[in-house]
Amino acid sequence: MNLQILPEIEILEESESALEPLYKVLIHNDNITPMDFVVHILKTIFFLGVDRASEIMLTAHINGNAYVQTLAKSEAEKRIAKADFESNNAGYPLRFSMEPE
Repeated sequence: MNLQILPEIEILEESESALEPLYKVLIHNDNITPMDFVVHILKTIFFLGVDRASEIMLTAHINGNAYVQTLAKSEAEKRIAKADFESNNAGYPLRFSMEPE
C-alpha cells in the first residue's frame, strides 16, 4: 500500500481593509505617438490581446481618452510607470493616468 504524506495547509483570510483600493487606468490620445506603438504598449505592459488593445487605441484616438483596465493601486502605478518609461525612451508623449474606481 502506498501512503502519501500531505503537507499541512494553512488558509489565511484577508480582511477587506487589507485589500488595496482599485483604480481605473486611462490612456490619453496625442497626435504624435504611432498607433502601432500604442497597441504594443497595451499588449506588453497591460497584457491585452491585439483586438482589445486596438479597440482601446481607437477609442482614445476618437474620444481623447479611453479606459484600459482596473487594477490595484500599486499595480496601476507600476504599469503606468513602465509605460511612461518605454514611451519616453522611444521619444513619444504617450500618457496614462489613473483614478479611483
